[in-house]
Amino acid sequence: MKRVIFACVHNAGRSQMAAAFFNAAARNAQAVSAGTEPGERVHPVVVEAMREVGIDLSRAQPQRLTADMRADLLVTMGCGEKCPYLPGARVVDWPLPDPKDQPLEKVREIRDEVRRRVAALLASEG
Repeated sequence: MKRVIFACVHNAGRSQMAAAFFNAAARNAQAVSAGTEPGERVHPVVVEAMREVGIDLSRAQPQRLTADMRADLLVTMGCGEKCPYLPGARVVDWPLPDPKDQPLEKVREIRDEVRRRVAALLASEG
């Protein structure tokens, strides 16, 4: 596994958190995040929740997930059938709640679950 794309609908929460945790922990791989309908910015409450664990997403920008993006693994988080087929990418789905319009306490729970899943992914993939 060399390149991972974490994808959700707006690329403003779950996928941003996952890519940030992955890139902070991975040694020989890289992650990007993207969305099928990217928002204008990362949700402020997500930025706040990630700042609490030492990761700054204040400059992160949502981007569109396109079929020409390349990855070894595509981790989807709620985009379902809207996620395009990426040639050569294995697909894993993480059904996680959307942090949009959620209170900080709920976003913390989502953040912590994303972190657990990223750690498990890195452990299983080496």
